[in-house]
Amino acid sequence: MSDPEVPQPERPKDVDDVVDSANAGLDAAEAARADVPASDGAAYVPADDVPAPRSEPAVDPDLAAFEAAERDHPGTFSTPASTTADADETAVFAAPVARDSSIADTAYAAPDDTETRVVPSEPLVSETVVAEPVVAPAFAQQPIFVQAPEPPRERGNRGTAGAIGLLATLVFAVLYLGATLGLGAFMGDVTGENIGQAALAPLMTWGYWVPVVVFFLGFWLLGAFINRGRWGLWVVFGIIVGLIAYGGHLLGQLFEAPFWLLTAREGNELVGEQLFAPLAIAAFVFARELTIWFGAWVARSGARKTELNAEAQREYERTLEAGPTLSR
Repeated sequence: MSDPEVPQPERPKDVDDVVDSANAGLDAAEAARADVPASDGAAYVPADDVPAPRSEPAVDPDLAAFEAAERDHPGTFSTPASTTADADETAVFAAPVARDSSIADTAYAAPDDTETRVVPSEPLVSETVVAEPVVAPAFAQQPIFVQAPEPPRERGNRGTAGAIGLLATLVFAVLYLGATLGLGAFMGDVTGENIGQAALAPLMTWGYWVPVVVFFLGFWLLGAFINRGRWGLWVVFGIIVGLIAYGGHLLGQLFEAPFWLLTAREGNELVGEQLFAPLAIAAFVFARELTIWFGAWVARSGARKTELNAEAQREYERTLEAGPTLSR
């Protein structure tokens, strides 16, 4: 058993068919007007004796054809007004339609002599959008790193003691050479004729240079120990430098022997002979006195550096109390 046929809705004719139908109606109207015969048997009546016929409106065949096409196919030649539900989302434009003497009052004229056409437009914003103000980020102050002041370094006096010790050693060497020449003159070994040769002879011996070098080392070690101490320390401990110079004289005599060729007995006898030798006593006295007087110079320099260190410490403390500052 086959399915029943479903009636299909009648489809509207195409616009071209409608136009062809209208054109056919116009042609038929033209042919009908051309086929009307003239009345040959009518008698001639003067125009003055014939009453004027009553005027009737003439029927335009073109207009009649358009009206017939409009009745058959409504909406083909006129544009229906479009409406929209939301007035905020459309824009209405009114375009005036030109009026014609023949068709102005019929199919193409709107009641208010205008044709209303609604076209879509951009959607309008119903509410005013207020842009949020752009807030600049708060300025964050960058940290400034300031280098902390370093505590002052204390000025030492050991270098000054070594430099002054060199001058004291030079004086000691001159005095020790003078004592050697004086003792030789007292013994009759040095005369006016050989004084030059006698002055150069000790410079070539260990017995002369060993006490000189030992005196410098003793003076500098005492200066390193006292550093910026008072002069009284040099006076008290200057005897140590004298004893070191005294021992240097004995050691110089052993080097002069030389001691590595002596026996123990001969070495003891040599040291015994030099214990109270005039040059040994002179070395002790010279070293003791030079240490006192040149030590006063070193002590004065130490006192000056002590004052500078104290001033630098006070300036450092003032800087810490003032806090960090930016230089401009």
